[in-house]
Amino acid sequence: MDYNADNLLTKPSSNGDVICSITPGTAGWKDISFQARRLATGATWQFYTDENEFAFANLTGTYDISTDKGNWHGVGSRRDVFSGCAHVVVIPRRTKLRVTAQVGGEFATTWAPTDRDIQPLFIEPHNVRRFVRGGDNVSRQVNDLLPPGSPVHRLVLVEVYTPSGNWSGYPPHKHDVHVVTPNGTVLEADLEEVYFYKLDKPHGFALQRIYTDARSPEHRAGHPIDATLRCENDCTVIVPAGYHPVVSAPGYCTYFFNVLAGSAQSLANTEDPRYAWVRDTYQNTDPRLPLY
Repeated sequence: MDYNADNLLTKPSSNGDVICSITPGTAGWKDISFQARRLATGATWQFYTDENEFAFANLTGTYDISTDKGNWHGVGSRRDVFSGCAHVVVIPRRTKLRVTAQVGGEFATTWAPTDRDIQPLFIEPHNVRRFVRGGDNVSRQVNDLLPPGSPVHRLVLVEVYTPSGNWSGYPPHKHDVHVVTPNGTVLEADLEEVYFYKLDKPHGFALQRIYTDARSPEHRAGHPIDATLRCENDCTVIVPAGYHPVVSAPGYCTYFFNVLAGSAQSLANTEDPRYAWVRDTYQNTDPRLPLY
């Protein structure tokens, strides 16, 4: 598939409760499905996980989730994504679920194929590791909602906050080929990735560049990517391959919800060697972080 700015970025839908929907068919990949949805107070949404592990994360609002493998009440408590960390519920394959909004709001759902029967998992904000990554104007806050090593098969979930004028995912890195050492250590995983964006004020935006070089299989196969995307509130970006740094417009804090899945439940990546030197120049971290 040839990727460009038109099919890497999806603008929010005005179609009822669905803010955005990404499928393997629309993305041209095999693993990740993703939806951001809204639900009015008292309304319900139902889903069958089929042969997928499934994850729910609140963006705003409070929800009850009922399944035949467990029930969770009062999931979610934050006013907006900038005032607290998400709650996460992971549900195994072959499960019917119902989401009911106690307090209406928005939530993210994602699923990926699995052949394993995992246990349901409920992650509350106080159990999420939060830290500041990078330095200087490459400082950002990361919430490890579902990091590598979690008791799931495929999915990795992360929330990232990039303050006004700062960069994230820099030095640029990629994860589009599976590389392991002779003893099995993963040096780079072949991962699909979704970015779902929120900005802290109206009219805000971030810029994201996605590009490949000869280290990417797609580039060598004659399908190079080189696109710069303007990411506004509720926009969704897919990263099928290549490097993918983000910069937040001055005056605005950028949030994105990341989903990753692929050849390993890992974040192992390779940096663009042209820019890796910048890491050695950091003096401090941004005093605006952590946000909370």
